[in-house]
Amino acid sequence: MLYSPPNVATLLLLSTAFWSAGALRVTPEGTLLRDGIAYRAVGVNYFDGFTRTLRDATNYDAGFEELARRKIPFARFCAGGFWPSDWNLYQTNREEYFRRFDGFVKSAESHGIGLIPSLFWQYSTVPDSVSEPVNRWGDPKSRTHAFMREYTTALVTRYASSPSIWGWEFGNEYSLEADLPNATEHRPPVVPGLGTPSKRSGEDELTHQQVRVALKAFAEEVRRHDTNHLIFTGNALPRVSAWHQARERSWRRDSPAQFAEVLGADNPSPINTLTIRAYDLTNDLSRLPAAMTVSRGLKKPMFIGEFGVPGLDRALAQPQFDSILAALEANRIDLAALWVFEFNGQSRNWSVTATNSRSWQLDKIQEVNARWSKRE
Repeated sequence: MLYSPPNVATLLLLSTAFWSAGALRVTPEGTLLRDGIAYRAVGVNYFDGFTRTLRDATNYDAGFEELARRKIPFARFCAGGFWPSDWNLYQTNREEYFRRFDGFVKSAESHGIGLIPSLFWQYSTVPDSVSEPVNRWGDPKSRTHAFMREYTTALVTRYASSPSIWGWEFGNEYSLEADLPNATEHRPPVVPGLGTPSKRSGEDELTHQQVRVALKAFAEEVRRHDTNHLIFTGNALPRVSAWHQARERSWRRDSPAQFAEVLGADNPSPINTLTIRAYDLTNDLSRLPAAMTVSRGLKKPMFIGEFGVPGLDRALAQPQFDSILAALEANRIDLAALWVFEFNGQSRNWSVTATNSRSWQLDKIQEVNARWSKRE
């Protein structure tokens, strides 16, 4: 039996019941509240917590238990297939697909962990899955948009009432692919064995305008079914030349005003947050004050969807990690998520677990959350 979403009356009842219990929301002034109190927090990226279930692995519960033990309140995760082939179960056996998704969400609920699902992580995967070029993200009448709307509706109507859902994110860093002067050298990967086409063309290159069309359409689809939760783009900070890329395909550096214009446009309403990254000390952290000025001006809370430091040597990594955390505090970032928790695919450089040599990073964000909870 294929999954059927609840009817409108049921959805409204569930949404009202959930919201009355308290959740994240944004005031008209742009303040992030949880249970009616100003709120800031640091969580983690649990990138493959759900997608590992598509490979029949279900060891996410221990991870949620560890996060709960450390009072790390939320996890951002890939909430759909990374490669086109990863969508096979959804396409062929929706009941089983959602049975696995249900298990993941229920585990988070049982441990009191918030979730930020990122529905369409890899920018080329949905177009590849429906046999369209990537630039169809700019066409609301495309099969790409039809798939996006279908899956968004399925997830939002099924899980909007979950106390673990903190918001809905479109995808991962689509804006970084937009209007590249050397776009022909950076087209999406070609891996036919994983469901991609055997070749790419200029139609697989994105523009800022196409990305913004997709982001706005996604947010409008979410709002058709859920008027309460936060919505995130999943974008990084704009490239330092993003404004000039969009207009003249050049790497010429943007002015502060141009940066602010692009950051706002890359997070279009009804998206009610700004999303960026904080890795690089020069280009990322140095621009946090300017980004927060935009955040306050637009009255949209700031979510740093990824931050972190790679490497095995704590003596080398900790000073940079401490600098990032200090910047989060100094700039009063609303939400931030460590990259990355329990991800075997990046075990050599990035994955942080409770028992490996990078476990101290979990200790650090636990300390930050303790401080922030006392101050708010």
